[in-house]
Amino acid sequence: MIKGQGRAGYWLYLVPGAILLTVIIIVPLGWNVYLSFTKYRGIKPPEWNGLENWKELFHDAEFWASFQHSIVMVVAMVVLPTVFGLILASLLFDLVGRRFDGKIAGLLRAVYYLPQILPIAIAAIVVGWILRPEDGALNDLLDAVGLGGLQHNWLGSPDTALLSIGAVMVWIQIGYPVVVFMSALQRIDPQLYEAAELDGANWFQRFRAITLAGIRPEIFVVVLTCTVAALKVFGPVYALTRGGPGTSTTVPSYYSYTEFFTAQRVGYGATIATALTVVVLAVAIFFVRAQFRLVDEEAR
Repeated sequence: MIKGQGRAGYWLYLVPGAILLTVIIIVPLGWNVYLSFTKYRGIKPPEWNGLENWKELFHDAEFWASFQHSIVMVVAMVVLPTVFGLILASLLFDLVGRRFDGKIAGLLRAVYYLPQILPIAIAAIVVGWILRPEDGALNDLLDAVGLGGLQHNWLGSPDTALLSIGAVMVWIQIGYPVVVFMSALQRIDPQLYEAAELDGANWFQRFRAITLAGIRPEIFVVVLTCTVAALKVFGPVYALTRGGPGTSTTVPSYYSYTEFFTAQRVGYGATIATALTVVVLAVAIFFVRAQFRLVDEEAR
């Protein structure tokens, strides 16, 4: 604190962060919202057109279809990783960590987290090798085990492209909840598990009564951050399918990108991005309020 300035001196430490927040977040967001009310192709100055972009958005079937694809992304990046992450973290902590060396549990945790640190371009190359229609590893494996009739153009067919990207996202995403949940489990007293085991509780009963109750705040954090990531997902779609075949894997962020840079309809692309921002904010507020309500109920 600067001498002689009292508690007001503390506010000086917030200035760098406030400047960065303004330059990186607030100004671009305000500019994007403004563009959503304009007709702008990126060359001539924006022309104000009121609510025309928003009217078009509400009647745009491709936009609503992209949000339906986001539901698949939410299942692939939130529901499945959270459920499997909970089970895996509990198994590693409660069974592997206690009955074997703790280093083995740590090694397995690192293995699960490895896809998270892979650049999306590298992950896309690996997945491309696996899912290629002619000589991909998955089709070769199916042929080798006598299931050649199931060979498919996994990323090139509209019926399987989105599900294939979803499967990839489960693989990439699952390490994050495992790491968060295992860190949260460190603060639970191991004697609780031992006491429950002595009382005859099986693994599932210990998981429900001790693990779930003990790491509930972290579950909220994982679900919130993963949901936001799923709604904004862009990289895997861009790297693997570019929204195709057709529009079968287009998600809102990629649709906004194509309107910005391919169709050169910057105003309409900004409208899609603004709508996506509103949805993300609504989801974040919902989860935060739900967590606060749960904490209040537990405190009573």
